[in-house]
Amino acid sequence: MTLQLTAKKMQINQSFTDYANERLAKLDKFFSDEAKAKITLSPIKDKVSLELTVTYNGIMFRAEESADEKNDALDGCIDKIIRQIRKNKTRLAKQLRDDTFTNRFEDIADEQVDYTVIRRKSFELRPMSVEEAILQMNMLGHTFFMFKNAETGAVNVVYKRADENYAVLEPSN
Repeated sequence: MTLQLTAKKMQINQSFTDYANERLAKLDKFFSDEAKAKITLSPIKDKVSLELTVTYNGIMFRAEESADEKNDALDGCIDKIIRQIRKNKTRLAKQLRDDTFTNRFEDIADEQVDYTVIRRKSFELRPMSVEEAILQMNMLGHTFFMFKNAETGAVNVVYKRADENYAVLEPSN
């Protein structure tokens, strides 16, 4: 697994890098060497916020944790990702075999317009079913997800409603 460490307003020492590589080995039973892990650390008051994103075969797993120590936050994130994998084990097995969808997210520099845009993300739309889109949305921990519908070829958005159900936005054309 390839590891990329990023720290905002703080320093990362070699001991944490070694610890992160050692702890991420726990995920090796789920992923091959092609998997990519990205850890982003940032201070929040007297705590450390750690975001872990693992990308494999186009599927993204994301967890975020705040703790007093970097190591504790990393352990919490790894445990969350393992729970996500176990919770969605059968669906993921099908996805990893079929390799049906691949999304690559890239951060784009903040841009000033009439409205303040604080972040932009760009990603490749790959055909997928509504169920696959819901799975990807849940893996990322988001409340909505944009995708290309495999049946219609149109761009759709799936989102989680307040009543814990899911809905799909489709163009009327």
